[in-house]
Amino acid sequence: MAVKSNPVIRIGIHGPDIHAGKRHSAGLWPAGVANSITYAEAVPVILPQSSERSWGEVLEGIDGVVVVGHDSMPRRCPTDAESLCSWCHDHNIPLLAIDQGILLLNSSHGGTLHNDLPRDLPEALQHRHPPERGLRHAINVLPGTHLEKLYGEGEVVVNSEHRRAIARLARGFRVSAQALDGVVEAIEATGEWYALGVQWNAASPTSTGLDIQLFRGVINACIARMQTDDASKQVSGGKVMRV
Repeated sequence: MAVKSNPVIRIGIHGPDIHAGKRHSAGLWPAGVANSITYAEAVPVILPQSSERSWGEVLEGIDGVVVVGHDSMPRRCPTDAESLCSWCHDHNIPLLAIDQGILLLNSSHGGTLHNDLPRDLPEALQHRHPPERGLRHAINVLPGTHLEKLYGEGEVVVNSEHRRAIARLARGFRVSAQALDGVVEAIEATGEWYALGVQWNAASPTSTGLDIQLFRGVINACIARMQTDDASKQVSGGKVMRV
């Protein structure tokens, strides 16, 4: 009996892959979002930053999306990335938002941001100074979350370099990790839609071997969605067809 292999999954990347081509500090795999997706066994596809085509046309043949943002981005979040997040929600497309992409995911669903953590939350000790390249600090992964399934529950250390952060969480989301000073470091959708956002640099040269789990998580969500769609196609006239 032939073994059924996993389908080829295509993951669209929205945002600059600034770490592409750089060497991973631990020598695990090449840094960069596209390289991380490839290592996690999917096909990366660079999406246009802006297009006259609809998202349905742009994402034709795409199974999931990674939204990337950076702390140097303009204070006003790009509307095309926000509209992409909303479109993925409306069409149940699995989504991973990394680095400042978490802020785009949150704001696209009505959440608000701290634009300057040292000013807005001076008591946030881990975020008091300007972010340094490669800065690492501890976060608490909360139980019962998608992130717990990927990282395990409890305290882990991540390379989180940011001056901005989530202020008010968007409706339909829950916090899945916090820094030890209470700053939100990861969020995820609470319904059927798989959407996970993390504040740290999961594809940078200073990421760890654990961070590849984020990319495997969105890929697995794409496979699960594909299998659900295939099962739905077997339903005809309210009856399930035997295969």
